[in-house]
Amino acid sequence: MTVSEKVAYLKGLAEGLGLDTETKEGKLISVIIDTLEDISLELEELNENALDIGDELDALSDDLSDVEEVIFGDGDDDDLDDDDDGCCDDDCCCGEEDCAYEVTCPSCGEDIVIEESDLENGSITCPKCGDKLEFEFDEDDENGEGESD
Repeated sequence: MTVSEKVAYLKGLAEGLGLDTETKEGKLISVIIDTLEDISLELEELNENALDIGDELDALSDDLSDVEEVIFGDGDDDDLDDDDDGCCDDDCCCGEEDCAYEVTCPSCGEDIVIEESDLENGSITCPKCGDKLEFEFDEDDENGEGESD
């Protein structure tokens, strides 16, 4: 039985008893029943609103899942983690597993792309000016990047 049904039952009992609303007690009981009826109607409206909000929230969640699917692909979040199975560096310009980094040559000022394997070798020759660029990196560096000399 819902709250509204219980209040309607109380109202029916009061009417069935022939409650005299001219006495003090009758007036009090009548006002209490009317107040309970108002409360039950507002409670039903709040419950309906909560259900509507829940439905809207579910729809928004579904829409967000669709957006995440478009942005992040098949829902595999491994590409976003700082682990060894994907590109994890914000400075990386490739967006793939074999990381490449775009840096500015300190000699000529040109932007060049350095592959991760070149970083591991420790040096490259600038394709623009021909100067030798050497790199050092610490194993403790969380991104595995080196510093340019």
